[in-house]
Amino acid sequence: MCALALLFLMPCQAVAQEAAPVVQFYSIDEASDVEVTPGESQTAQAPLDITMISNVDNPDDYDYICEWRIWDANKNEFSPLVTRFEEETSYTLTKSGGYNVKLYVTFTQGTDTIEYESEPISIVISESKLVCPDGFSPNGDGINDYFRITAQSIVKLKATFVNRWGQQVHTVTLDDVEHAEDEPNKLILWDGLKNGKYVKDGVYFLNLYGLGSDGLEYKIKKAVNVLKGFREGSETTGNN
Repeated sequence: MCALALLFLMPCQAVAQEAAPVVQFYSIDEASDVEVTPGESQTAQAPLDITMISNVDNPDDYDYICEWRIWDANKNEFSPLVTRFEEETSYTLTKSGGYNVKLYVTFTQGTDTIEYESEPISIVISESKLVCPDGFSPNGDGINDYFRITAQSIVKLKATFVNRWGQQVHTVTLDDVEHAEDEPNKLILWDGLKNGKYVKDGVYFLNLYGLGSDGLEYKIKKAVNVLKGFREGSETTGNN
């Protein structure tokens, strides 16, 4: 009597050439690094430096070409603002509005071609805002020690402080300012020092120019009180 041999065929594991793209950037609003994946949306401020990483998965060692496209959300992907043929690349968003980012990868091996296309990654750049205080008290008590402005999606900035005789005591641009640790949307324009020493109490005059990501220009001229004996300060919105 012959024994029958039964052959059990195990299903094959499907392997495919694909990718897991992400867009990374530092969020001022959240004071942390953010990673956005296909199908997700994130709001941020300009100028925003984004890094696009393809994370290509290529188990069979195909040759491949990556293509990144960034386009205005009100338009379509066939009219991109920028196209990059790199696995990892960077770009700076400077205007308010919505943007879509998508990765395309073409894998080839001999006559075999595999196309990969991600879902869009959405980034929304917020409109601008610029708010200035009336003064500050640089006395080292940890309260209102710096002249700090509230800035949102400001892409250009220059501030100059002069005394009552018109002599410049301090100037700063967007490249020089620091974000306050406790309030990331606050920019520190002045610590009250000139040549390493605190200026005298009194009224100084600020000439501030800012350009928002939405094209709005801020031209603010106002008196700033430096009062080291004061413990509290008030905040008002500057006029455009």
